[in-house]
Amino acid sequence: MNDTSVSAKTEHKLRDAMNRLLAGKPQRSDGRLTKNNLALEAGVSPATMFRAKVVLADWDAHIIAHGSLTPGEARRDADIDDLRRQLAAAKKEITELNRRLTAAATVIAAFHHDNRMLRTERDTASTVVAFPSQPRA
Repeated sequence: MNDTSVSAKTEHKLRDAMNRLLAGKPQRSDGRLTKNNLALEAGVSPATMFRAKVVLADWDAHIIAHGSLTPGEARRDADIDDLRRQLAAAKKEITELNRRLTAAATVIAAFHHDNRMLRTERDTASTVVAFPSQPRA
């Protein structure tokens, strides 16, 4: 498309700058997908950029369709979401393992108690008591 409100050279600079920004490979800006960065990346003034209505319409259409995140920001956000899912799964697993540990400790305590009772019972019952003999009839 040709934008008659700016020179072909300016339109070419803006489109090249737009392609670099959208590809995540800025040369003159911080890479955020803003119109100010588009002008900075193209090396034109914001006033000149705003006269390039066709280029800005393409810019706006892309931002609406794909969002204003750079590829690096999108990867970062995806990584953060993935790490949050991993953290939630780890917390769930830890909770389940703690529940199992508490249950096992309770069973072990019950076994220990039963074992002590049986040993005490064995120790007191191990003495042999002789019954007095009774004459047979």
